[in-house]
Amino acid sequence: MNPNIKALRIFHLLPGGNVQELEQLPSAPPTQGFYWLACTRSALAEQANAVQQALHACTGQALVDLHVSDLLNAQLPSGYDYTAQYDLLVFRRLASGPPEPSQPAQRRRGPPVLHRIDTTPLGFALFEQLLLSVHPEDCSLRDQYAARLLSAQPTDPREGRNNANIGAGVRLPGSSADLMLRALNLAVDGFLELRRELSRQLDHWQAELLRPHARFTNWSALLQARLALHELDDVCEDQRSAVQDWYEALEDADASEASAAARELDLLRVRCRDLLEHIERVAHHVRRLEHSVETAVQMHFSVQSHRTNDIMRTLTALTAVFLPLNLLAGIFGMNFQVIPLTHAPQGFWWILSAMAGIALLLLLVFWRKRYLARSEQGY
Repeated sequence: MNPNIKALRIFHLLPGGNVQELEQLPSAPPTQGFYWLACTRSALAEQANAVQQALHACTGQALVDLHVSDLLNAQLPSGYDYTAQYDLLVFRRLASGPPEPSQPAQRRRGPPVLHRIDTTPLGFALFEQLLLSVHPEDCSLRDQYAARLLSAQPTDPREGRNNANIGAGVRLPGSSADLMLRALNLAVDGFLELRRELSRQLDHWQAELLRPHARFTNWSALLQARLALHELDDVCEDQRSAVQDWYEALEDADASEASAAARELDLLRVRCRDLLEHIERVAHHVRRLEHSVETAVQMHFSVQSHRTNDIMRTLTALTAVFLPLNLLAGIFGMNFQVIPLTHAPQGFWWILSAMAGIALLLLLVFWRKRYLARSEQGY
């Protein structure tokens, strides 16, 4: 792991738009706002007892052992689980660093864009006044959003909520659930950026597949791309299922219509639907790319088959032209004593002229029937 990356970071988000980064794990519930505990998987494994004690001190409930194992599992697919005190959400995002020790490396062949399809899980334990997020060792998403939070808070604490949007130009999260959804949006944005590079690479391969008079040889990389797209489609399906389950839990939540909690709940539902729409957009694009690759491969083989048919048609026509000539040559090559025109002074030239006339006549017939015409594709 990069020594410059802090394994465990603690933030206290206050209602006025202020964000404080703490040096020690909290030992009591926040009087206002909520805590964000963001750590790597290795840090959670090393400091599991301290984190569990902090969770119990702040929320009155520690994580279930099975959920701790899920958060430490680098191969876990996206999923959702819950208890009476907290929700657990695992969401796979694009891996931006080398594979973790507990995660086997997948060596893909082909262009560099295929190497970026590898994913790694991002875990969230969501309490009412605390969010625990467990990141891969690079922590790029955590540090990216932490920098956005620290730059978005007002420079003067006396300015209060009215200037809470200064800096990043966005409203700071009002709850731990809101913070989790914003982090998930950042993770999905990585997939949205990846699809542009995938589209350019697959468009290049499609042009190579359909280029006339060219032989496509990069089949291994194309097969790897198809497998990677299938894997990405499965990842998107798991993501959508996990977020959909959590959204259904939000739908079951009850809040008074006149309370601020009801408005916050509505905002969470809107953000969750927006996140689902982004995931569905990525999944739709991946399926479209899969279909485009399949179509390009089928068109490639259809073009090759058409080209082969053109060649065979030409060869067959030429063979048909020479069949009568072979017949005449075979007849006059027989070992008989008497064959017409054999001893005639001009017999050779008469037979040769007849053979040329038959060949020209057959070529004219085949040309009129377009047996010798070139295809419109230029083959």
